[in-house]
Amino acid sequence: MSQIAINTSQNVNINFNISSIGERFLAFIIDSLIKGAYMLVTFYIFFTILDLGYLLDGLDQWSQMAIYIAITFPVYIYPVVLESLMEGQTPGKKIMKIRVVKIDGYQAGFGDYLIRWVFRVIDVSFLIVGFITMLVTKNNQRFGDIAAGTAVISLKNNINISHTILENLHTDYIPTFPQVIGLSDNDMRIIKDNYLKALKIDDRQIISKLSDKIKGILKLEIDPTKMTERQFINVIIKDYNYYTGKD
Repeated sequence: MSQIAINTSQNVNINFNISSIGERFLAFIIDSLIKGAYMLVTFYIFFTILDLGYLLDGLDQWSQMAIYIAITFPVYIYPVVLESLMEGQTPGKKIMKIRVVKIDGYQAGFGDYLIRWVFRVIDVSFLIVGFITMLVTKNNQRFGDIAAGTAVISLKNNINISHTILENLHTDYIPTFPQVIGLSDNDMRIIKDNYLKALKIDDRQIISKLSDKIKGILKLEIDPTKMTERQFINVIIKDYNYYTGKD
């Protein structure tokens, strides 16, 4: 499985497995089935249960088309909305354990997902073009990924930081920084990966930069005489686990 080296905001390269074309295709099929099911249920309710088909009688072709577009509108915005809400995943991607990420190490935002969605028209309408693009690009990127500066990574077989850094939280654990709820899963993934890599090589400079970055994002001021940078990062990770229930 090919990998991509993402340079994080702390200037550390982290290797991720690139999602295979097969995984992305299966995710696409799953999402398509969900959208198809939505359309079947919606049309059944509209035409059979509510018996609103008469509203189309006497309308010209363009007016009928407008109504159909309004009914099926959620299908069109399905990718961009769900990727924005689920941090780079749709139900299909979640099932296949893959995710859209920025290749520059930053959290992908709505604008990035929107660009991918706009270019999806080309990728989906001309499947052979999108397929060839993923085959020939280094990171299996389609046009939308290239334009947005994103890639789709596999989340399978990831090292769980709790197995290497953290101990299980005790039932009486008391969190210190409730501000951690402002972090996203992707933020915490980057923090964990950076911290783990820095610990392995005892890179104090990276640990210091990471600590400063977290303090800046969460707007925290910590007395260094009461908590070292390593202790601070450990507490941040534990607190995030506490509030989100994620390892």
